[in-house]
Amino acid sequence: MRVALYEPDIPQNTGAILRLAACLGVAVDLIEPFGFVWDDRRLKRAGLDYLDQVAIKRHRSWTAFSATREPGRLILLTTQGAIPYHRFAFAADDTLLFGRESAGVPDTVHAAADARLVVPMREGLRSINVALAAAMVLGEALRQTGTLPEGPK
Repeated sequence: MRVALYEPDIPQNTGAILRLAACLGVAVDLIEPFGFVWDDRRLKRAGLDYLDQVAIKRHRSWTAFSATREPGRLILLTTQGAIPYHRFAFAADDTLLFGRESAGVPDTVHAAADARLVVPMREGLRSINVALAAAMVLGEALRQTGTLPEGPK
């Protein structure tokens, strides 16, 4: 299981997702360009001292990511998704792709996804914060695949 962030805009969200990935033992693909400078203090503040604990692979572009991405399905989380994430059967080698906070992903990225999932929510609201959506979906995907860390005994 991997998480991929497409051209993230907000350093605090990226930091929070990197911290989540570190705690759950999930690698992260970061697809540039970013909407912030990589050494932004807000990224580091949200990620705390967990940033050294996560396997991060940076890609200069969508094209570079596509050419070198890990095997397995590409699962896009989008407000335009047709399948609620909790009704989807995840696989251990899936990559969960989250789009830009400001614009999601372009049509070419939508077309490249093997599945397009949505986080269901109340009518009339736009979206859930990307870091919160990542936590919800990643937690369910790891639960389904039996790969959640065991934690303290």
